[in-house]
Amino acid sequence: MAAKITYTQQGDYLLPNLKLPEQPKVEIGIWGKRHLRYLKNHHPIIYTNLLTSCKLTAHLADIDREANEMFNRLVKQLAKQEGVTEQLKAENQILWVRRMNNIRNRAEEFVNSELIYV
Repeated sequence: MAAKITYTQQGDYLLPNLKLPEQPKVEIGIWGKRHLRYLKNHHPIIYTNLLTSCKLTAHLADIDREANEMFNRLVKQLAKQEGVTEQLKAENQILWVRRMNNIRNRAEEFVNSELIYV
């Protein structure tokens, strides 16, 4: 059975009342929000296609999950590689914070360039 289409009069024209199906309610984190902003500003056609096909929320949730996993993995690997340990944290907190901030910044740049701004 076909869906009943309703119309609204706009001047001399009848325009169909179109409504997109509800997308699932998913909390999108910072990575997904960054990617959304990037799509809107730099790839409006991709953004519109995802939105109108009701795939935008799922896409952003996937990007957010992948980016979080990549970021956490990179931070852990870089900290291990550079000897930033709990022992260093106990002995010299300022040095530990400085190194961890540096590691997090590099990991964030990598995630942005590989997942978010592509």
